[in-house]
Amino acid sequence: LILLVGYNLLFTSNWATVGNLKLQLVIVAPIVIVALGMALAIGTGGIDLSVGAVMAISAALAGSFLNAGVPAVPAVLLVLACGALVGALNGGLVAVVNVQPIVATLAVLVGGRGLAQLIATDQSLSVDDAIFLRLGSASLLGVRMPIYAGVVPALLVTFIVLRTTFGRRVVAVGDNPIASYLSGLPVRRTPITVYIVSAVLASWAGLVVTAYTTSSDPRTNGLLYELYAITAVVVGGTPLQGGRVRILGTIAGALVMQTIVSTLNFHNIPDSVSRMVTAAIIVVAVYVQRPRAGS
Repeated sequence: LILLVGYNLLFTSNWATVGNLKLQLVIVAPIVIVALGMALAIGTGGIDLSVGAVMAISAALAGSFLNAGVPAVPAVLLVLACGALVGALNGGLVAVVNVQPIVATLAVLVGGRGLAQLIATDQSLSVDDAIFLRLGSASLLGVRMPIYAGVVPALLVTFIVLRTTFGRRVVAVGDNPIASYLSGLPVRRTPITVYIVSAVLASWAGLVVTAYTTSSDPRTNGLLYELYAITAVVVGGTPLQGGRVRILGTIAGALVMQTIVSTLNFHNIPDSVSRMVTAAIIVVAVYVQRPRAGS
């Protein structure tokens, strides 16, 4: 990240401006929010591929509720509650039914996006609730609200991982579920809770994107966000085999990926190239973190 910033300061004109910095932070905020939940899921030895679909569902529900006259705050709470239900479904499939996490969340990814399109009747819904739109457009002390929307969950999840019993349980279950079970830890309840938290965070990210774009389009909201989140987590140092959660690294990973994309955009390099660069970074990051022989 330091090297990227240094390169842009030297060779990218108009990159080091306050306006561009704020814009990049606004863009990366939803990715950070989703990546926080992904880091917890991967920390337990699982994965959550449904986060993009959950964002689409939250966008469709938000548009439907707000256009039906539901006040902004109750609408947001209802959307987050629906997200929690999706997370409970993921957690139940993984921890109770014993479906592989990648299979369970992939099924919810496919079905969830279809559900989102069904809720919104397969069209983009315009959102004009002034109170709700403040989440995407308002500023406080010169900082845009989407940035606060990402910072607050980051602080909460960091505290949970580093300072709570639940955070230690997440790491323990991901490191050795059998030993955790024999030690009396709730090896079923912990993953269920993690997937609920991941889905609620994804719902929150979907609300932030909806407020920022002033529309709820289930076809595009959350598209590929599961890949962005996994990239941020892996680049940030959380191993895919679980047993470790690095929240600060995850945030740094998201910033790295966004800085790469913005750098390529400033130099007029096509988006297709940035996606290939992202894919290469994922492979390198996983290779570097692979278990060594004898470790």
